[in-house]
Amino acid sequence: MPTLPIKLSRFRLVVLTVASLLLVGAYFAAGYSRGFNHSYSPNRLTGLPDTILWAWERPEKLDYLDPQATGVAFLAKTIYLRGDRVVSRPRLQPLSVPPGAQVIAVVRIESERAEPPVLSAQQVNEAALEVSEASRLPNVAMVQVDFDATTSERDFYRSLLTELRARLPQSTLLSITALASWCKGDNWLDGLPIDEAVPMLFRMGVERKQFLSQLAAGERFNAKLCQASAGISIDEPVAQLPRVERVYVFNPTSWSPSQVNQVMKETRR
Repeated sequence: MPTLPIKLSRFRLVVLTVASLLLVGAYFAAGYSRGFNHSYSPNRLTGLPDTILWAWERPEKLDYLDPQATGVAFLAKTIYLRGDRVVSRPRLQPLSVPPGAQVIAVVRIESERAEPPVLSAQQVNEAALEVSEASRLPNVAMVQVDFDATTSERDFYRSLLTELRARLPQSTLLSITALASWCKGDNWLDGLPIDEAVPMLFRMGVERKQFLSQLAAGERFNAKLCQASAGISIDEPVAQLPRVERVYVFNPTSWSPSQVNQVMKETRR
């Protein structure tokens, strides 16, 4: 009976997958029953600068910035969800910022396509621990999670953010980047234990023209968490920025003083 072990193996795989999903759901529900209390309040973000530069995985010398006008959101580490594992890779490139600068630690999360994650409760816990460690880096005022979660990964992401918020000090702000469709469409962001969601107005594909025309006409994103900030890139100019309190700016190359000066002029118009 050579086919029996194969059938049994498949059966076990189905059982394990279902069990993992049930554990994630239970983990999510438990996140609100552990005494955690966080309500969205835009006032928590008033101390952040109006313009924040994303500093990605490349050498960045930004010690010439005016810390009162410009903050830095730097890639602190990248986390890979791989099978039943959580693999972490720290930042390897140098970064310099001026004394007193508002610093945001960004953690990028990626799901491995070659070995899709099982999205287990253990991965929720391990990933939240990895992200929370970024808050202990020097002068970090906020942690920002960058994860393009698919529809099937949303429950996992919600559970991760709930666990992460419980691990972070109450004084540490929590932000996420958000696809524009998350903010305008089905709005699954409601109730997330975060302080802001930054709509990404670049690398949007075919939806970009539609979203930007709506924003230029004065429309706002449905999700309140998306209404205070916007993310743009210097290689995809936005003719008319929406009225927001903070603008995050991405640069596909290392920042130069002239690029920073141009960004400051554009964002202050």
